[in-house]
Amino acid sequence: MPREPQPFTLAVPDAAIADLRARLALTRLPDQAPGDPWAYGTSVDYLSDLVAYWRDRFDWRRQEAALNAYPQYKVPLHGIDLHFLHVPGKGPNPTPLLLMHGWPGSVFEFLDIIPRLTDPAAFGGDPADAFTVVAPSLPGYGLSFAPGQRRFDINAIADCLADLMTEVLGYRRFAAQGGDWGGFTASRLGAVHPDKLLGIHVNLLAIRRDPTMVADPTEEERRYLGELEHWLKEEMGYTWIQGTRPQTLAAALTDSPSGLAAWIAEKFHRWTDNDGRIESAVDRDRMLGNIALYWFTGCIGASFWPYYARLHGPWPIPEGTTVDVPTGYCEFPREILRPPRSLAARTYTDIRRWTVMQRGGHFAALEQPAALAAEVQAFFRALRQEGARA
Repeated sequence: MPREPQPFTLAVPDAAIADLRARLALTRLPDQAPGDPWAYGTSVDYLSDLVAYWRDRFDWRRQEAALNAYPQYKVPLHGIDLHFLHVPGKGPNPTPLLLMHGWPGSVFEFLDIIPRLTDPAAFGGDPADAFTVVAPSLPGYGLSFAPGQRRFDINAIADCLADLMTEVLGYRRFAAQGGDWGGFTASRLGAVHPDKLLGIHVNLLAIRRDPTMVADPTEEERRYLGELEHWLKEEMGYTWIQGTRPQTLAAALTDSPSGLAAWIAEKFHRWTDNDGRIESAVDRDRMLGNIALYWFTGCIGASFWPYYARLHGPWPIPEGTTVDVPTGYCEFPREILRPPRSLAARTYTDIRRWTVMQRGGHFAALEQPAALAAEVQAFFRALRQEGARA
């Protein structure tokens, strides 16, 4: 049986911060290839400015304090010390909500959305919509990583978090929400632990990425298959290297903070709903807080493991298996892939809410916390009302 969770406070040593600044001061940048500065990866000029800001102006202690403002815990579970936030809801009967990030994200994604979910009345909402939020650092990520620990694929992550919610925290049934690998984990939970779930809400669908999946596509399906073909050709480089040679890449990114910043910032540039500047979609300090957490914990290599498992094992939703729990979905316009409902319905058999959002991208909780929180509340509000009538 798992042991009792122990309160946790993040406190990065001053020496580690000094070491980071010293390494940033020694950054050696490449030359910029001709053409569009972002055409071949991270813009060198942007990276130069980001590294200088990180070295001289970024306040890690402020970001650390923002995380420490929420109750945090660690508990020995499935062979690791699992880190999670556990924030009580303020309402008559808060619903437990498992809130899950992905790569290259962390619990820093959730600092602005958590208050909207736990205390909706403070934002002009209904206290009856309150959730008690459990936001773990996914196993192998951030504060759920220690050198030498076992590696987790999505199947193992889902089993670990199911036990966190039921065996450790005592929630018989719970809601789940996620994007990126968090969306895959929510979907996996819906497929293999349906009895534990009230429903799932995702902003990335875990459907197979096969351009030949439809013999006679509709116009909407053709649009998606075109997006998918482009994605597989132009955007999958990070997946192939993280999924085939994770140890080699980890050596570079664990040693070089500017390299780590380039690797992650490029995804914020490509995947957010920005106007050409990352900071038009995401606060620079919050992005650097997320990158710094990867740096201070040294978790980047372990964070690649779901990609390795993805390329060397079965899809997390097994062939012939469906997700039959009530499902809600938000389609953000700058999400990496936006499958049509007709294809999603092959995997998700009980889609109750499908909303096309006006703004936002892959890091929805970070980019559009108010809009995402409202959608999560609306989806689970209907399930709560349904349960009350049953």
